[in-house]
Amino acid sequence: MDVELGIIEGFYGKPWSWQARAETMAFLAPHGYRFYLYAPKADPYLRRRWTEPHPPHLAEALAGHAARCREAGVRFGVGLSPYEIFHGFDDAARDALTRKLAFCDELGADDLALLFDDMPGGDPDLAERQVEIVDFAAERTRADRILVCPSYYSDDPVLDRVFGARPPRYLERLGEALDPAIEILWTGEEVVSREWSAGHLARVAEQLGRKPFLWDNYPVNDGQRMSQYLHLRGFTGRPAGMAKYVAAQGINPALQPTLSRIPALTLAESYRLGEEYAYGAAMAKAAVQVLGEELGARVREDVLTLQDVGLDRLGEKADVLRARYAGVDHPGAREIIGWLDGEYRITDEIVQTQ
Repeated sequence: MDVELGIIEGFYGKPWSWQARAETMAFLAPHGYRFYLYAPKADPYLRRRWTEPHPPHLAEALAGHAARCREAGVRFGVGLSPYEIFHGFDDAARDALTRKLAFCDELGADDLALLFDDMPGGDPDLAERQVEIVDFAAERTRADRILVCPSYYSDDPVLDRVFGARPPRYLERLGEALDPAIEILWTGEEVVSREWSAGHLARVAEQLGRKPFLWDNYPVNDGQRMSQYLHLRGFTGRPAGMAKYVAAQGINPALQPTLSRIPALTLAESYRLGEEYAYGAAMAKAAVQVLGEELGARVREDVLTLQDVGLDRLGEKADVLRARYAGVDHPGAREIIGWLDGEYRITDEIVQTQ
């Protein structure tokens, strides 16, 4: 495999349990997943309440996860979203950021990600303000890799509609001013990109002055619409040849940790097999690896319904699915039942408040 793969836990909604995080990381590590970036939108102490310290119980749990990553030989990282800090980077904000960086250092974070996504932007000097914050953090962190998510992390015009028009040459100005060693996250031509092309990646690399570090929004299903579906199919539109155009690739997983491992395995297979990769066969193989022979085959049979129909349109099929999975003692089956019961529903209110 020619590209570093990893997990970016960056979704909205119900967070994974610490056990699920550890088990997912340990399961995927032998398949080439070499980093785990902890950045769930549900952790307020990394987002809207970032100036406050993590409560002791949460800090202890996070330190435990960091230790388990180190034991598995996986890089551990923290994604900090200092909410709207670039609108007032004063002494108070600097002190708060210094304290949060010290906390990340105490955890032993290998990677520090400063995430400026999903916040109001549009200021003409937005790039310069963000570079100032990144430079400040870079001088104070012990992390040996720094990543930055721009406010405009995709070509998708939806970002301009929601957060304000992107400033002229925003990406170029960000890339020119940031230290070349700092990675820049990118989701592609869309926020949820269907595919990646060499031409697009080469163009973005020129704009950024470095290869993009991909934040791949599949199999994530954390929107009001997307939570209606289970994303189980194998990866497509990520040809192995794109490895030479990217710095690394992190996948944003689904709300269902066990089921997320199925598509995650297929991405590793895509890079391993190159032109011989077949996404359907890869999904069938991965489903068995994750769920076992019988349950894996059952999920493969139901993928059209689980991934394409939508929870609110299942009708009587919901009862059929519930009967097929209710008696199966496996976390993957329990995730399907939980999804059918609405445990993973995401509303616009959740997205707007986390």
